Amino acid sequence: MTYIIYATAALFEIAGCFAFWAWLRMEKSAWWIAPGMVSLALFAWLLTLVPSEAAGRTFAAYGGIYIVASLIWLWLAESRVPDRWDIGGAIACLCGTAVILFAPRG
Repeated sequence: MTYIIYATAALFEIAGCFAFWAWLRMEKSAWWIAPGMVSLALFAWLLTLVPSEAAGRTFAAYGGIYIVASLIWLWLAESRVPDRWDIGGAIACLCGTAVILFAPRG
């Protein structure tokens, strides 16, 4: 369930950030900001649903998921295929995410 929450949060975060990118870098209408803000609020709310005793650990583990989701966005929304360095970096980050999420805690 945690990965589903993280994946959904990543989608909302990337969409929200992209709304600002579109407005400021692609000269889209300022109306893009409103759905972007809603999307970013949903992202933040979703992270509160992750079962964890510490916000910082939740955010750190989320980082790897966000990186993979960003590369998927790069490929699907921006039509730019991630290269081997992107993929290798994403795998390294997911390994870090797994260590953070599944490490035995006392």
